Amino acid sequence: MLSKLMLDEMNEQIKHELYSSYLYLSMSAHCESANLPGFAAWLRVQAQEELGHALKFYDHILDRNEKVTLQAIDQPVIEFKSPKDVFQQVYEHEQKVTARIHKLYSLAVDEKDYASQTFLLWFVNEQVEEEKNSSQILDMLEKIGTSVGSLYQLDHRVGERGKGE
Repeated sequence: MLSKLMLDEMNEQIKHELYSSYLYLSMSAHCESANLPGFAAWLRVQAQEELGHALKFYDHILDRNEKVTLQAIDQPVIEFKSPKDVFQQVYEHEQKVTARIHKLYSLAVDEKDYASQTFLLWFVNEQVEEEKNSSQILDMLEKIGTSVGSLYQLDHRVGERGKGE
């Protein structure tokens, strides 16, 4: 069984993961509209990953014989200034997700909930990768500045994510 606090926080995390998926799908749509299909594809894959993360929490709650309580999801941002703005927001969002995961892990430690600690360790490691990937793209966007040719090359390169997987 999960403590009431852990259950509430995990149900809250489902909402945050679904919001992340919704946010990245909004960003993907923006990039499609801006004729940046590579960034759009990367963000769409990211949206699917976040949905998968929500389902991991969903399943963990059910595996612990508890009740999933889905909550309302806020509307995501729909307007972005540039690809750099998109990935700045991706990176900042991933930092917020990392903080939430760390909070959940600390709670599991405090409550001596070993099953949740093991479960959450995957997310701790996943967040290292999430922050790394988004910060690398942001760094490349900062380096290329206003070079349209470089932007389209990067768009193509980033769009390779998920192909052949």
